[in-house]
Amino acid sequence: MSPTAVIPPLDAGAQAAAADRLDRLTKPPGSLGRLESIAVQLAGIRGELVTSIDHPAIVVFAGDHGVTRHGVSPYPSSVTRQMVANFLAGGAAVNALARAAEAELVVVDVGVAGAPIEAPPVMPAEGVPSAAVRFVPARVRSGTGDLLTEPAMTRAETEAAIAVGRRVVDELIDAGADLIAVGEMGIGNTTAASALLAALTGREPAEVTGRGTGLDDAGVARKAQLIASAVRRHRPRGEDPLGTLAAVGGLEIAALVGAILAAAEARVPLLLDGFITGAGALVAAGIEPNVPGRLIAAHRSTEPGHRIALESLRLEPILELELRLGEGSGAALAIPIVRAAARILGEMATFEEAAVSNRD
Repeated sequence: MSPTAVIPPLDAGAQAAAADRLDRLTKPPGSLGRLESIAVQLAGIRGELVTSIDHPAIVVFAGDHGVTRHGVSPYPSSVTRQMVANFLAGGAAVNALARAAEAELVVVDVGVAGAPIEAPPVMPAEGVPSAAVRFVPARVRSGTGDLLTEPAMTRAETEAAIAVGRRVVDELIDAGADLIAVGEMGIGNTTAASALLAALTGREPAEVTGRGTGLDDAGVARKAQLIASAVRRHRPRGEDPLGTLAAVGGLEIAALVGAILAAAEARVPLLLDGFITGAGALVAAGIEPNVPGRLIAAHRSTEPGHRIALESLRLEPILELELRLGEGSGAALAIPIVRAAARILGEMATFEEAAVSNRD
C-alpha cells in the first residue's frame, strides 16, 4: 500500500472565522452549545466556513469473521449475508434512518462469506418504502481467518480491504458527497474490534468486551477469554497498526480505515457510528495522528469498548441513546444535527444584519 498523504491539523484560521461569526449571530454567545463547536470543527476540516451540507452519504461495509465458530455471537455468520440482502431490499434500520436523513446509502461487500452476492439479491419487501441503495461488490476474500488459530488476514489482504474503503469514499466525494457517515455489518465483529482495542490501547480484554449482539454474562466472560488468548497468540504491537489490524481485525474494519483516511485527506467531515467504526478510527489514527480532529462521533454505544475508543480518540459523542445496533444507524441519526450546525452558520443573521442591538 502506498503511503498516505500527510494530513494536516485543522485549519485554525477557518475555525477562528467560524467562531467569530457565531459570536455575532442573533443569540447569546455559546447559547447553541455543541452545534457551535460542530460548526467550528466543520470549518477547520474544510478550511473554510461550511454553511450547508447538501449531499450526505452513508457507507456500510460488510464482512464475516472466522472467529464466529467459537460462539462469540448468538447469531450465526450467515446473518451477515441475510442482513446485506435486507439492506438492499430497503428493510433495515439504516435504510429507514438514511431516508429520514435524506442521505445516499451505499452497501459494500468487502468480505461476506460464501458465494459472491449479486445485487439486488431480493426485491423490496412489501410495504417497505423504495429507495435506491447502491451495492458495491468488492470482496477481498470470503470472510477472515479464525483469529484464535491464525491471523485474521494477511497484510496484503488488509491493504486490499483498506484500498476498497478508500476507493468507495473517493468516488462518493468526486460525485459531490460533502459528509461521509460510516457503518458496518459483520457477525462477530465486536470480538475483532475488542481485540484491536486491547492491542492498540493496552487495556485488558475484560475491560473492552461487551455483549455484542446479545450475549449473556457467561458468554461475555468466555468472549473476553477468547480475545485474551488471541492477543497472547499474535502479540500484536500498537506501534504497528496495520500488522495489528491484519492479526486480529476484520475486512470491513480495514475498509473503514481506508474510508476514514480518504475522507480526512479530502477534508470532508466523517461521522463515526459505533464501536466497530471507533476501532477502525483508532487504527487510522495510528497511521495518521491528525485523523481524530477530522472525525465526528455520532453517539456512544452501550459497548464498554466504545467509551474507551472515544476517550482514546478524544472525541465527544453527539448522542447518548443506548444504541448498539451498528449498520451506521447512530451516524444516520446524527446527520441532521451536523447539517443543522452548518445551516445555523449560513442562515442566521448577525446582530448588524438584523438590526438587533446586542448592547445594554
